[in-house]
Amino acid sequence: MQDDEYKRARKRVEELKGFYIHLSVFIIVNFTLFLINLLSSPGIWWFYWITAFWGIGVIWHAFGVFIGDRLLGKEWEEKKIKEYLEKKRK
Repeated sequence: MQDDEYKRARKRVEELKGFYIHLSVFIIVNFTLFLINLLSSPGIWWFYWITAFWGIGVIWHAFGVFIGDRLLGKEWEEKKIKEYLEKKRK
């Protein structure tokens, strides 16, 4: 039982770490692209296309990490099963 909980907690931490790394790289790279765009061709904005499409990917990643499995996923199912069993015992 504790081993399963440890594995789930470790997996969760890895998911969070992966998302925060993705978000950090997104911010750093897009800020750099903004500066390159600003210095090389002011008035012609191209960096926002990369930012917009990559941003969709970051949002999708965030959804998967923070909402996906908790919204009617396995974690939700387990929580509901425990709640149901608790009710039955009373």
